[in-house]
Formats: sequence, structure tokens, C-alpha cells
Amino acid sequence: MKYDVIIIGAGYAGLTAARNLKRAGKNILLLEARDRVGGRIYTKWLDDTTYVDLGGQWIGPTQDKMYALCKEYQTATFSTYDKGKSSLYFLNQLKRYRGLIPPLPLFALLNLNKGIQRITKLSKQIILQQPWLSPDAQLWDKMSANEWMLKTFKNDKARSLFQVAFEAIFATHPANISMLHTLFYIKSGKDFDNLMNIKKGAQQDRIMGGAQSICNKMAVELQDVLQLDKAVISISQNAGGVEVSGAGFLYHAKKIIIAVPPAVAGKIHYEPALPENRMQLMQQQFMGNVVKCYAIYKKPFWREKNLNGLCAMPDELVSVTFDNSPKDGSKGIIMGFALAEKAKQLMQFDEAKRKELVTACFSKFLGKEALYCETYIDHYFTSEAWSLGCYAGMMPLNAITICGKALREQCGHIHWAGTETSDVWNGYMEGAIRSGERASNELMQL
Repeated sequence: MKYDVIIIGAGYAGLTAARNLKRAGKNILLLEARDRVGGRIYTKWLDDTTYVDLGGQWIGPTQDKMYALCKEYQTATFSTYDKGKSSLYFLNQLKRYRGLIPPLPLFALLNLNKGIQRITKLSKQIILQQPWLSPDAQLWDKMSANEWMLKTFKNDKARSLFQVAFEAIFATHPANISMLHTLFYIKSGKDFDNLMNIKKGAQQDRIMGGAQSICNKMAVELQDVLQLDKAVISISQNAGGVEVSGAGFLYHAKKIIIAVPPAVAGKIHYEPALPENRMQLMQQQFMGNVVKCYAIYKKPFWREKNLNGLCAMPDELVSVTFDNSPKDGSKGIIMGFALAEKAKQLMQFDEAKRKELVTACFSKFLGKEALYCETYIDHYFTSEAWSLGCYAGMMPLNAITICGKALREQCGHIHWAGTETSDVWNGYMEGAIRSGERASNELMQL
């Protein structure tokens, strides 16, 4: 049997592409290496009422495709909890504050604000569809975000706080990615403030039942064409189409959509070899590095102290925290990110030690009660063969200008999807859906 299209990867990108093509009457097959759909979106249920999103979870304004999916599948959203005071634990000092402005000395605050305004202004010059053609693209691609940061933030405190925000957005150290990719990613998500903020920002809303719940509902519609536990090892092409194979299976199709991160797609064997710039892209783009850490308590006790659970801790293993409690507050859940190099440091320890270290971080701004959680759970996508990291693929120096064009460029019968290929909301669920729509539209005329 020969399919019209085989889609590899059942995250939001692959599910969207498969759904659109199936609805258009195409004969398709959707292959997923894991035993579940969702990819880097992973909701884990701890009991009948309590769940945590171990992968992506938030949506916000201008993410119209995600809100449309929520509406279509009759899935409610609710606001991320941000009532009360935020916390800053910095240089062994704890400070509380309201609003968006952290309590820094005036010069540090001015330097921080000026730097954020500067990076947003620079990002507006980027051509989203073709960042390699943007003004000064060559210059920005040769410079790391860290070099720019060191030149821009003369105040140490301002630089430390900017780096916390940067790593919370990119999940990598600013030395690892090019300034061109940094500016592209910022514009892709509107601006730096939008990527950082809760209210009217990228962290504004959560999905009832978890972010994977919509993936699961999409999978029901695709259950007759979806196959789990099917890891693709090899793809060969000839004039007539493609052959897709793995352990115990071999399928044929006219076309294929690969909807996994470039770093993961690079593990597949291609015959004949893909064009050099595509191979280079898959070798160069690397995944972010983050551990998502959860401590679950009987109740959100910090709310009684008029705290919102938000804390920035530049010097700690856990850099940023959020209140991730259920909408009804029936449990208290604090979630923290260990980011970039700190993620690697944390994962050197066993789970018991990680729990001790993470709850110790939480106690620094919530008090001793935070040491005694009912449940601790964390997740590290870097150790997963089918993700290799989170949140998304990042571009190192001199990558976009040399091989960035290959992200969406079809290779014979192979089409590409995945949030890394999106020019809008790159790295987010919204970007994944948009990429799945684009890839499926490319094949509607089959």
C-alpha cells in the first residue's frame, strides 16, 4: 500500500498536519516513536484530580491558533495565578515587590530597562520569514547574545537579572546562541516583554486538564491513522516517492512530513543523503536545556501571605518559579525552572537529592513550609532520545546565515514541520501548529 503522505512525529505540528490532510481526504499515516502523543507537551496525572505539565504549558495573546483549538475541542483556559507580591532572592537578600519592576538600585534598574528596550528595538529590524536577509544579519550572526549582553549591561545586578530572564526564555546560556537568532526569536514572539510577562504575555493562560489534553483529543480523530512506538530509522527517496522504515516496519508514500526538531531529525539515516546545508543545519541546531521541578503541597499556603509564587533567584540552582496550582487552589503547586548550565548541575544528583535542593530553593522565598511537600516530581527532556532537550532548537553562531534557509526548504519528497520551522511564535505550541498548517498546505494538491 502506498500512502499519499506519511507524517513523522505526533506533537502539535504533526497532529495538525495529519488532521488537516485527513480532513482533506488524503490517505495518510502518522508515526510516533513514543508511546504517547504530544512530544514536548507532556501532562502527567498524579491522581484523579491533580496533574502537572512536564513540558510546554502556557498560552497568551496573539497565539490565536492555540485559542482556536481550545475552543474547537471545548477545552477551557484559566489565568496563571499572579495576585499578590512577587519575590526577588538575590545576593542572599529577599525582597518583595508588586508589578513588573524588580526592587533594584536606581542605576541597575535604569540599565536593565534600557537594555530590554534596546533589544526589542533591534529585534524589530528582523525579517521573520528570512532572518538571514535582515539588516546587519552577518554581523549579528557572528556575535553571541552574551557578547551583546556584556557590552550593554554595565551594571552587574542588571546583567544578572537580564541573564535570568534570558535563560528562562531560551533555556540556554547567552554565550551559546547567536544574536541574530536571539533577535529573530524575540520578534517571533512579538517582543522581549511579551516573552517575559504573565498578564498580556506568553505565560498568561493555562489549559484546563493540561496542555497535552488537546493533543489527546486530536489523536482520537486520528486513531485509525496513528501508530505509536514506531521510531523511524531510515528514509529513502526515489523518483516515485519515499520509503520509511524502522524496527519491524516498512511503509511507502508519495510524500513525507518530518515534524520533529532538526536535532532529532538528524538521527535518521537518509538515502540519498540530504543537501549539505540541511545536514549542516541538523548538526548545528541544538536543543535548550531545562529541568522543570514541581513541589506539591496540601494547599497554596503562600497565597495566605499575599505572595503569588513568582520568584527570580539569579544565584540559585532554580532561577525562576511560578504558582502552578490548580484553578480551584485545591492543592498548592510551585514549579521552578533549573535552566541552561544549572539544569546539568541539578541532574548530576539522584531524585531524593534533587528534591532536597529544589525545596531548599523554594524555602528561601516561601519559608520553611516549602521544605515539606507531599510530592516532588521533575522532568528533563534532554535525556529523552525523541526530544534531546527543551524548549526548542537554538541556533549557534554563524548558523542562520549559512544554513537557516534549509529549515523549511523541502528536500525532494520530504517536507518539514515543527515549531523550529515557524516564523511566528517559534519555539512555542502556537509555532508548532502554524508549522503543521504550512506543511499540510504544501501537500494539499497531491
